[in-house]
Amino acid sequence: MMSKRRIRVLVVDDSLVMRQLISDVLSSAPDMEVVGTAPDGRSGLRLAEELQPDVITLDIQMPGMDGLSVLDALVSRRPVAVIMVSSLTQAGAAITLDALERGAVDYVTKPSSAAAAGKSFGVELVRKVRFAAACDVARIIRLRRQRLQATAIVPSAAKLPAAKDDSDCPQLRDACVAIGISTGGPPALTALFRDLKPPMPPIFVVQHMPPQFTKPFAWRLNSVSALTVKEAESGEVVRPNHAYVAPGGYHMAVSGRPPAVRIRVCDGEPVSGHKPSVDVMMNSVAEVYRKRVLGVIMTGMGRDGANGCRAIRRAGGYVLGQDEATSDVYGMNKVAFVEGNVDRQFSLPDGARLIMQYVEEHFLARTAGVR
Repeated sequence: MMSKRRIRVLVVDDSLVMRQLISDVLSSAPDMEVVGTAPDGRSGLRLAEELQPDVITLDIQMPGMDGLSVLDALVSRRPVAVIMVSSLTQAGAAITLDALERGAVDYVTKPSSAAAAGKSFGVELVRKVRFAAACDVARIIRLRRQRLQATAIVPSAAKLPAAKDDSDCPQLRDACVAIGISTGGPPALTALFRDLKPPMPPIFVVQHMPPQFTKPFAWRLNSVSALTVKEAESGEVVRPNHAYVAPGGYHMAVSGRPPAVRIRVCDGEPVSGHKPSVDVMMNSVAEVYRKRVLGVIMTGMGRDGANGCRAIRRAGGYVLGQDEATSDVYGMNKVAFVEGNVDRQFSLPDGARLIMQYVEEHFLARTAGVR
């Protein structure tokens, strides 16, 4: 009986230390082999053509031809799974978000050194390479590019928030929208927030991201949205027409009672494998807002958010789940749906319309709360 073919990986990074570290991690996995390494973008392109790897790990910041230029050249030649290797800085985060919108499948963040890499980096890298090798790369690239064209974002560093109309909407202070999302999330949320319009209740967003990434991501969403989008700060009173993105590396919850609900950002162990955790946020809003919660569970690996969706529905709220056809990864949303904790599935292009329709009919109408 023939053994299963191993995943063939090309490593492109200008740092010899990082090339060796990534190669060692991947070579230690029984189902992977590093077929080549390249110290710069041009040699990476040549080796990609020559070796035809299944997955490419690609450094973002390289002299000469940078990672974004290499990525554009790679995906224009053939659909190939690219995982960006990003520095843990706000500049690195902004460029990584550009890369995801332009067709990179996923990303990992660089440890500060080989000594600081630890076990978690290797586990994350191997998991993401396995996912990238198994996914429908052509479909993901097509979806990402369609969303990028629709949002009309010029790929560049995230812009600072623009001034918004922050007029209050008192009847929405006792309601909220709770969004949970993971792999494939940044392009999907950009498309969603582009179409969301006031009046909206406070929106809470948990996107699985490391520290330093969530602030540039919030800026990016703010730059395309009619709502005010920001990284959440502990203690702030939430407001309608505002969206709050959980800070990377921390859980986000809420406390108090409407109309004076405050955000609580806290440390702690990962929940459902993540920090921030969708379950933590959704359980919290279900307890505070009760039936006046609209939950939205979207693309992502794993099952984070499935328990939170159940809590929202048990409290009398309603849950929308992104469908398989428009999800990069039908994982978190699939689990919630299969376990009976999604009231209705939606196509991403219809998401904003359905959210606004629900807000209009159930949060703003005189018969609010009647389903």
